[in-house]
Amino acid sequence: MAIWGSSSSNTASSGEADIKTHLMNQVRQEAAVTNARNLIGKVNEHCFEACIPNPGTSLSSAEHTCLSQCMEKYISFWNAVSRGYIARLANERKAYGGGALDASFVQSGESSL
Repeated sequence: MAIWGSSSSNTASSGEADIKTHLMNQVRQEAAVTNARNLIGKVNEHCFEACIPNPGTSLSSAEHTCLSQCMEKYISFWNAVSRGYIARLANERKAYGGGALDASFVQSGESSL
């Protein structure tokens, strides 16, 4: 009877671990979507104002070039800041005994847009 009891206990633990893993993945995915939305909003806000002084029905080639370069720079800076922030969090967690962040969290903190 102890064999059956321990087996069902292990199955329950395995099921709980699967649920926890699924929930953590879902939270990471939702955080990544929120992060991407914030990035797109900031790029639109910053680059549109900087590159299009007089909105019209179409973009001039200069406005198009400005927007492209602005978006590339903004996303590059965003990624650099995100990497620095994630590295700082990881260092603080190590220093205070919280362990290191796992690789999937580090990847979700960086946008690849």
